[in-house]
Amino acid sequence: MRLHLLGVSGPYPASGGATSGYLLEAGGKALQFDFGSGVLSRLTAVFPPEDLDALFLSHWHFDHCSDLLPLIYRLEAAGRRIPVYGPEDASSAVRKIVENAACFELQTVSPDSRILLSSDIQILVGPARHPVPGVGYRVEAEGKALGYTGDTNTLPSLADFYRGCDLLLADGLFPRADWAEGKPHLSAALAAELARDAGVGQLVLTHLNPAYAPELLLREAQSLFPRVRLAEAGTELSL
Repeated sequence: MRLHLLGVSGPYPASGGATSGYLLEAGGKALQFDFGSGVLSRLTAVFPPEDLDALFLSHWHFDHCSDLLPLIYRLEAAGRRIPVYGPEDASSAVRKIVENAACFELQTVSPDSRILLSSDIQILVGPARHPVPGVGYRVEAEGKALGYTGDTNTLPSLADFYRGCDLLLADGLFPRADWAEGKPHLSAALAAELARDAGVGQLVLTHLNPAYAPELLLREAQSLFPRVRLAEAGTELSL
C-alpha cells in the first residue's frame, strides 16, 4: 500500500497548503480519504481524479469535503462517475449537492459498516466523536492495515477498532494545554496514547492547525509513543 499525504491542515489550510485529503493506492485500487480545500489540485499532480475507484469521507465539515464541489466539473468533463461513502448528516449543504450530482454515487455508512471493494480489499467503518456525525476508517489490503481517525475526541472503542494497524493516521490537533473533554479533536498526546494502546506500528499526526507549532505537538506525542511523525503534505508513505 502507498499513502499520499495531499492535505494535512485543519480546520483551514496553512499558507500554500491544503486541508484533509489522503490518497491510498492498495490492491490495484485508488482510494481517496477526505477531500478538503486545496486537495483537488494536489491530487491532480499525482493521480487523475476521474480515475479514483472510490472516495471516503469521515464527515461533512468543509475542511474535509469542500473540493468535491469543483471535482464535479472535472468528472462531468471526463464523463465519469465515482462512488462516495460518508455518514448521514442532514445539516450538510455539501452532502445535499453530492447526493444530487449525477457524477457521484453517494452511499451512506455508519460505524460497523463493512465495504468489500474486492476479494483483497475491505474497508471497516469505525466510531468517531465530533460535533457532527463522523466516522473513522480501517483499510485492510495486501496483508496490511491502515487506520484513519478522521476528526474525533476520545472514545473507549477507538483502541479496539485500530488495534494492530501498521500505520495510524490520527487527528492530533491540540497541544495538551489547549485540549479539553468538550473539544472536537484529540490532542497530540492523546493520539499517541491511542497508538500505544492499540499497538500500532507507526503514528502519523495530522489535522495540523496552523495556529500551533507542529514541533510542540511532535514532542508531546513522542513522550508517549516513539514511532510518531508529523504529516507533511507531498509525502508518500509505504506500508
